[in-house]
Amino acid sequence: MSTVTQTESRELAPVSAESLAALLVSGERPPRPSAWSASMTFGWRAILKIKHVPEQLFDVTAFPIMMVLMYTYLFGGALAGSPKEYIQFLLPGILVMSVVMITMYTGVSVNTDIEKGVFDRFRSLPIWRPSTMVGYLLGDALRYTIASIVMLTVGIILGYRPDGGVGGVLAGIALLVAFSFAFSWIWTMFGLMLRSEKSVMGVSMMVIFPLTFLSNVFVDPKTMPGWLQAFVNNSPITHLSSAVRGMMAGDWPADEIAWSLGWAGLFVVVFGPITMRLYNRK
Repeated sequence: MSTVTQTESRELAPVSAESLAALLVSGERPPRPSAWSASMTFGWRAILKIKHVPEQLFDVTAFPIMMVLMYTYLFGGALAGSPKEYIQFLLPGILVMSVVMITMYTGVSVNTDIEKGVFDRFRSLPIWRPSTMVGYLLGDALRYTIASIVMLTVGIILGYRPDGGVGGVLAGIALLVAFSFAFSWIWTMFGLMLRSEKSVMGVSMMVIFPLTFLSNVFVDPKTMPGWLQAFVNNSPITHLSSAVRGMMAGDWPADEIAWSLGWAGLFVVVFGPITMRLYNRK
């Protein structure tokens, strides 16, 4: 009986505010993560989502293979006399088109996390505020690289031979991934702005289809009407396609590379602040 009474008295003993405060702040706070560390953590989170939902890799594996095979054998005989001849012109362009098209899934992922309330928890963390968005884009950069490797492998099997060698191919892929990273800021903006992932997909399709198809991905713009050439020759996708095609062929077109990097910088400067403003107010 006395043992029970002593136990109850110990459990009901009052705790002073001073002792509780000393317990809570007795240890040093961990240092605040740097901007790079926080961004890489969220990038790793994006990669782990692929691990748990491997179906997300469908758009960077099966979709690129389908695009290369379909357009090579559909247009190759009509435009170049044979698929093997056409693949030399087509592959860098279709590589650009496919990777740029899958960038829109970044906006869908952002919108899905918003609907689940995940961003409310992120905003409460003492981290660099843009790291959540940068992490998304870093994780997707891995997906763009996978898509590029898959398409190049298929192209080589079909007869594509890059005259620029390994250096030209790697430089072309690096430029494409850098451009896609910048281009994805447009879709993060839509992901924050629109209410559902279906609306994000719909608006993204309306933007990306004219940009990718009205370019020099499939044919030389010289065969187009003059008014259409004016649009196509100044399209960011045309500049990127020409730059990647040139580097893989060993030509290294400095003007097209500069245009591509300029467009990439413009996308970040314009849509990056808009995205973060929407993110802070969402």
